[in-house]
Amino acid sequence: MSKNSTTASRATTATAPIRINGSEAQLPNDPRVSLLDFLREHLGLHGTKKGCNQGACGACTVLVDGERILSCLALAVQYEGRSVTTIEGLAANGALHPLQEAFIEHDGFQCGYCTPGQICSAVAMAEEVRRGVPSHVTEDLSADTIPLSRDELRERMSGNLCRCGAHNGIVAAITAIYAEEAK
Repeated sequence: MSKNSTTASRATTATAPIRINGSEAQLPNDPRVSLLDFLREHLGLHGTKKGCNQGACGACTVLVDGERILSCLALAVQYEGRSVTTIEGLAANGALHPLQEAFIEHDGFQCGYCTPGQICSAVAMAEEVRRGVPSHVTEDLSADTIPLSRDELRERMSGNLCRCGAHNGIVAAITAIYAEEAK
């Protein structure tokens, strides 16, 4: 099948919309469009950043049905019928998400380029801890709860890089919001 017929067949196939930040959007006709490019170039949601475009830096992290993914490595069509939340979708009723506020309060950013990915990743990371999903450094795999120690938090956030060196502020912001898990 040629590239043109693949694109043409996609255009004539009925698809379920994708839900972005609570609103439905039609998937692109070209099945090769990454989720990152779909968000930025097709929908004008520029909060999600294109860093390495290879899945190594985490700047493009978004939430799909509450799970964190690297949107540069995902094709938009893979998420047909699913719910995607970007940094723009974390705010509610004009108010910043508590973690967004904590990043400001604790200087969890310098240039701000990695911040959207860091925040989306941290929101999903906190839910992983609540569900008892272990990490590489989790000490007791049979425990009902996992304490969010500094080592645990750093391990879980290790896929999100900050080249400016704001990691101490990032850890402080995450710890401030998810303090009950950090005890």
